[in-house]
Amino acid sequence: MKPSPKILVIMGSVRLQRISPLLADWVASVGRLCIPEAVFELVDLRNWPLPMMDEPAIPAHGAGYQTPQAQAWSSKISQADAFIFVTPQYNWGYPAALKNALDHLYSEWHHKPAFIVSYGAHGGEKCAAQLRQVLTGLKLHVTQQHAELTLSTEQILRNDGHIGLPEAVQNQETALQTGLMELRKLLS
Repeated sequence: MKPSPKILVIMGSVRLQRISPLLADWVASVGRLCIPEAVFELVDLRNWPLPMMDEPAIPAHGAGYQTPQAQAWSSKISQADAFIFVTPQYNWGYPAALKNALDHLYSEWHHKPAFIVSYGAHGGEKCAAQLRQVLTGLKLHVTQQHAELTLSTEQILRNDGHIGLPEAVQNQETALQTGLMELRKLLS
């Protein structure tokens, strides 16, 4: 393992009212305890405006990127040694912004470890399964363990960008720690 591996914690939601930043920050703070040698960086997809399918070439063909946005995104992802995807489940899937961010690149994702943290009214199991398939197709090494954070109907309906963090996640902290330790092994 590199002396200070860089782990990007990518927030899957770009909605105006969202809890993704709060949850991603919590995941990174637990990550710093489980993988103290790593550097964790939060990546908010809202700050990465990637227009849908604006590159003339298919990323898998390796022709290079033409747009400044894709070039910058490629540079950001290339610098990472591993990823944690913190994503809500929308209608049993993951957000289009996350799919678009993944599809903008190809080889930059290859052979890097990834861990999925999903959340929603049902914890995000279906979204995590779909995301796992896509990450595997991008040749990432996805941990077997993933964390599902089940939110109450009240928290979802309130939709104010805040959440009672301890109550919402306390039953999944063990799964989070287990997944993080598996991610650490994959970094070795």
